[in-house]
Formats: sequence, structure tokens, C-alpha cells
Amino acid sequence: MGWFRRKKNAVHKAMRQAEETGGAVLPEYHRPTPECPQPHLWSMYDSMTAEVEVLEFLRTLVTTIKPNLIVETGSFLGVSSLWMAEGLQRNGFGRLVSCELDPVVYAKAAAKIAESGLSDWIDLRNASSLEMKIDGTIDLFFSDSDLPIREQEVKHFLSKMNPHGLLLMHDASSHLKTVREAALRMEAEGLISAVLLPTPRGLVVAQKREGRR
Repeated sequence: MGWFRRKKNAVHKAMRQAEETGGAVLPEYHRPTPECPQPHLWSMYDSMTAEVEVLEFLRTLVTTIKPNLIVETGSFLGVSSLWMAEGLQRNGFGRLVSCELDPVVYAKAAAKIAESGLSDWIDLRNASSLEMKIDGTIDLFFSDSDLPIREQEVKHFLSKMNPHGLLLMHDASSHLKTVREAALRMEAEGLISAVLLPTPRGLVVAQKREGRR
């Protein structure tokens, strides 16, 4: 319970900081890691949203693999949802289902999405990723929720994944450890094939092992 309270306070603090900066692009301040020794070369909007370069990667990935269904966990303020929705809009088809558990943060994200002109592409839900029901086959999955449940939620949605689709896990740096170790453990279990991208906060790009056949 104490961890949950600390996490909630940290998220609300990051939300307030994001509002204060007004969407300004800032230098990434995640600590250096062996795989990414110069994090300041990357940019960010805030400490919770994926790095700007990762957002660009997500949008390009959407236009590259043409997913019919994207599922995202941990919407935060909806910034990554909007970048992926831009890709869907450019493709001219597809939908994004995203969830945010915190009702205060969810309300902020819902307002941002409503004002964006991209709301037709996004189904934003105030729900837990572990309880969210998805209809259809997931072509692109972006895991960006609370670190301790990432492995659990990936396994929760794995049966719904297109074997040729892609599964991404953010915050997989060697410093943060939890997500990185979870991805490598699932790879060792034969569930996924993973690549670790050396971004400041770390990004796993993976595929169901059966997709390699």
C-alpha cells in the first residue's frame, strides 16, 4: 500500500511538472547507463512520457507495420497515444486501445485527446491493464504502465497477440532493471524473442517466439 501511495504521488508530481512546462521539449535527464552513456542527446516532455525520439519511433512503427489494433498500457497524459494515433490517421485505418488506472491522470489524458482532433482513433479507458478486455488480435502492444506488473500484463495479453506483431516494453534500461529482467526472463522461457534498444530509459522490441517460424 505504501508503494502504491508513493507511486501515485510521483505520477501526480510528474503531471504537475508537465503542465508547468507547457509541452516544452527538454533534455532527457535519465542517468547514464553502459548501453546509453549520453542520455542528454535525447529529448523528453516529462519524466513519465517516453522520450521524444521513442515517440517518433512509435509513430513510424505504426506507419511501417500498419496495425489494425494497438494496445497501450499506462497512458499517463496521452502523449504517446496521440503520436501513435497520428500514425493510424496517416494509414487511414486501425484503432488504439489505451488504459490509465489513476482517475485524475485519466481525466487529464481524456481532455488532451478530446482537444487533439485524433479522438476517433483512440479508445481511452480508466482501467487496470490486468483487467482490461480486448476484442480482436493485437498487432502492436506498448507496455508503459507500473514497472512491477509489466511481465504480468504482457503475459496477460500474449495470447491475444498476432504472432507476427510487435510487443514493446518501455523503461527497460539496465539501471531500472525490472522490465529488462522481465523481458529476458520471458525470452528464456521461450515466450518472446527480444531486442534491447539502447535508449536512455531503455526499450524492448519483441515478438512472440512463434512469429519467428
